[in-house]
Amino acid sequence: MDLRKLKTLIDLVSESNVSELEITEAEGKVRIVKSPPMGMAQPVTYSMAPAPAAVGAPAAAADAVPAVDAPAAVPEGHTVKSPMVGTFYRAASPGAKAFVEVGDTIKEGETICIVEAMKILNEIEADKSGTVTRILVDNGQAVEYGQPMYVIA
Repeated sequence: MDLRKLKTLIDLVSESNVSELEITEAEGKVRIVKSPPMGMAQPVTYSMAPAPAAVGAPAAAADAVPAVDAPAAVPEGHTVKSPMVGTFYRAASPGAKAFVEVGDTIKEGETICIVEAMKILNEIEADKSGTVTRILVDNGQAVEYGQPMYVIA
C-alpha cells in the first residue's frame, strides 16, 4: 500500500465518526485506530467487592483503633541510615566475614555494609566514628531510603 493511500485513509478516519478501520490487501494489512481527543476522559468502571468479615471475631475488636500515643522505639546513639532503597548485605559475599559486628569500633569513612540497588553493589560508609551498639537490619533484607541500619555510640 502506497503512502498517499495510507494518508488518505488516516484523514478519512480522523474526520469521520469511525473509531477503527482495518484493511487487508495483497501487500499486507493496515489497521487505523482513532484515539479520543486529549481533553476527553474515557469513562472507567470499577467494581468493589465487599470486605470479608472476620469469622469468630468480636465486633469490638474490629472497631478498635491502635494507640497513636505509643512512641516508636528510638535507638539511643547515632543511627546510620540507608541512603537508598535496596537490599542490605553485611558482607562482601555470602561466605565472607561481616564488615562490622556489634561491639566493633569503627572509623568515619569505613565500609560497614553493602546496599544493592538495580544490580549495583553500593558500599555504605560510616558517617561517624564510634562503637557499633546495634545492627537493626537482617542480612538480605530490603531497606528503604532513610531506614536506620546501625546504631553507633
